[in-house]
Amino acid sequence: MALTRATGKHRRPSRGARTTRNIAGIATIAASGVMASVSSPAMAATEDAAPADTGLRQAVVIGDELAYRLQDQADAQQEAAEAAAARERSAAEAQERAEMAKQQAEVRMKEQHEARERAAREAERKRLNTFVAPITGSYVSTAYKASSGLWSSGTHSGVDFHADAGTSVHAVGMGTVVEAGWGGAYGNNIVIRMHDGTYTQYGHLSSIGVSVGQTVVPGQQIGLSGNTGNSTGAHLHFEARTSPDYGSDMDPVAYLRSHGVNV
Repeated sequence: MALTRATGKHRRPSRGARTTRNIAGIATIAASGVMASVSSPAMAATEDAAPADTGLRQAVVIGDELAYRLQDQADAQQEAAEAAAARERSAAEAQERAEMAKQQAEVRMKEQHEARERAAREAERKRLNTFVAPITGSYVSTAYKASSGLWSSGTHSGVDFHADAGTSVHAVGMGTVVEAGWGGAYGNNIVIRMHDGTYTQYGHLSSIGVSVGQTVVPGQQIGLSGNTGNSTGAHLHFEARTSPDYGSDMDPVAYLRSHGVNV
């Protein structure tokens, strides 16, 4: 029996239409047996004779109910298939959204990591380019170019920072140690080539904590103040120079201030 479905919402055919259709189908299927009985002259032998029960009506009802069940089954299968397809589409869309969210989160994490690295590099760059005072919380006790017979040139080639013996002495900026040892009138001294090509000197130290070739950073302890060499008392002699040699000095206070140090 052939089943057809109209486009749109399916409706069961009317009882009469189903009966007619099923009778026709059954008549075709029943080829010779039932049709022969229907067309047999014996059926019309007498007007009073009760028509014989051929079972055709029962077959029509059974066929009709079978068609219903087949139609309902087909509808249910179609609905199940459509629901499964919808679930698959929904799952795929959810997976796609999850992947997109994951990628966006990874991008944000990478950007944040790069931002932190940039900030750290910038902070380190600023730190390394920062200058500090050679003695924390101290002050200049003898000015640059002060006159006295204590110095061979007759004037002071640097400045003296007040400091008791054993006070921590710091590198004023980033640089490389080019001299660390006895410096004659300077006693124990250190000379550092700064990152900008200038030089700084630290004299009359009681001890030295760095060696030649060592890189130092701003604020790093390089030695302790003392009273060695041509000195009348514990202090730190500090010079700023254009070269590592004596006689290339420049105003150390102006030098430190030009690098942001409040002296």
